[in-house]
Amino acid sequence: MISPAYVQRLARYNRWQNDSLYKAAAPLSESERHADGGAFFGSIDATFRHLLWADMLWLSRFADHPAPAGRFKEATAHLVDFSSLMGARQSMDATLQRWAAGVTQAWLDSNVTWVSVLLGGERTQRAWILVTHLFNHQTHHRGQAHGLLTRFGATPEDTDLMLLPD
Repeated sequence: MISPAYVQRLARYNRWQNDSLYKAAAPLSESERHADGGAFFGSIDATFRHLLWADMLWLSRFADHPAPAGRFKEATAHLVDFSSLMGARQSMDATLQRWAAGVTQAWLDSNVTWVSVLLGGERTQRAWILVTHLFNHQTHHRGQAHGLLTRFGATPEDTDLMLLPD
């Protein structure tokens, strides 16, 4: 079981870590950001786009937020340059923090029902489990992006939750 304070802390952590990764990626060339480094989605760029898409998707299931159109490649294709992608990420992180500020224990204890193309139909699960998944998913793929960034000599900040600035 998690609390609203936990959700708010992880939303802040999410923003801090995304800021760090994008800052580390900014000096890289487009070809470096698009190079297939063997991560699940291949490149830094594709991993960043997948995370943005997934956050939009889960937030649309949790709140009154528009769902992304199509799968992550189609849904983020309009973000034609790194600056646009970074701006969309910063906007989503601010949106996630505003959403987290309104999360209640009653909502976390309730069920969320959604339709999953990946899982083949309607699913229902406790909200707190899905919120935990949202943040765990982000951490998982950000770890892959971190590895890809260090491959090109970039130096993102530390990732330890206990180091989150107050």
